[in-house]
Amino acid sequence: MKLSILDQSPISEGTTAEEALAETVKLARHAEKLGYERFWVSEHHDASTLAGSSPEVLMAYLAAKTETIRIGSGGVMLPHYSPYKVAENFRVLEGLAPGRIDAGIGRAPGGMPIASLALNRGEYRQVDRFSEQVDELLTYLAGDEESGPYPGLKATPLVQTVPDVWMLGSSGSSAMLAAQKGLPYTFAQFINGDGGPDYMAAYYSSFQPSCLLSKPKSMAAVFTICAETDEKAEHLASSLDLSLLMTAQGMKSNGVPSPEQAAAYQYSKYERQFIQENRKRMVVGSPRRVREQYEQISEQYKTENIMAVSIMYDFQDKLTSFELLAEAIRT
Repeated sequence: MKLSILDQSPISEGTTAEEALAETVKLARHAEKLGYERFWVSEHHDASTLAGSSPEVLMAYLAAKTETIRIGSGGVMLPHYSPYKVAENFRVLEGLAPGRIDAGIGRAPGGMPIASLALNRGEYRQVDRFSEQVDELLTYLAGDEESGPYPGLKATPLVQTVPDVWMLGSSGSSAMLAAQKGLPYTFAQFINGDGGPDYMAAYYSSFQPSCLLSKPKSMAAVFTICAETDEKAEHLASSLDLSLLMTAQGMKSNGVPSPEQAAAYQYSKYERQFIQENRKRMVVGSPRRVREQYEQISEQYKTENIMAVSIMYDFQDKLTSFELLAEAIRT
């Protein structure tokens, strides 16, 4: 089993965005020492609790601060941007860190409608053009100058290697699109706790080989909180439970709440049901329990690649969680 990390640069209550970004850098370096395969960063706009708004910029800094771990986007929300410019960004990154760059792409908005309008000059995103945008991006990255919409146009710099392109998604349509394009596919179970294994099975059965990939390649991404005991893991996970609840209900947040705040919150019957349903998106427990759940996920998704997403109030608890996870999977 190969482990990777997706970090959203979460901001805990009482801390700053600067601290959150610094912790992302520390986590990437720590993940490299622990032997993690990939370290991806996310794209979220107008988010007071997440500092990761520009993955390509953060990736460049992370690539400079690490040596061997693959650095990627989880992901770039392509409908907001010109595929040509995205291709140039990733060619620069590949030139800076050859053989270490993953270009994860998706079509989610990455924020509320007002942010999407601002990113698209006051117009609505043309999500129906996503498939076409993917083709255009792949053409530029492959250096096929005659097949794109602007024959003869090169995406520069003309580097010697090409970043790995991953399709990201949380639905059946994204899985099918990845299969049609012949791309590796990551299912975001941390976003959608239902249907993932079925969508992945459809991806495998419908996969069409491409110049980038001859056979299917997949990964599952899941919220993960690991601690020395199941009880402590549940205590730490209560921060994420409350944070997701607040987001879903549009409640004002000053950052990831502490477990103490979560314990003091008066949950309604509906809210407790919501939290229970949300646990489909998470793996929570001791190293033994987490290993068992990861083995189940690996079997359900028929993949050896699992990406952990962790949001905790205390950064040291987060570091410890990834240490225990790496040790649990190795043993």
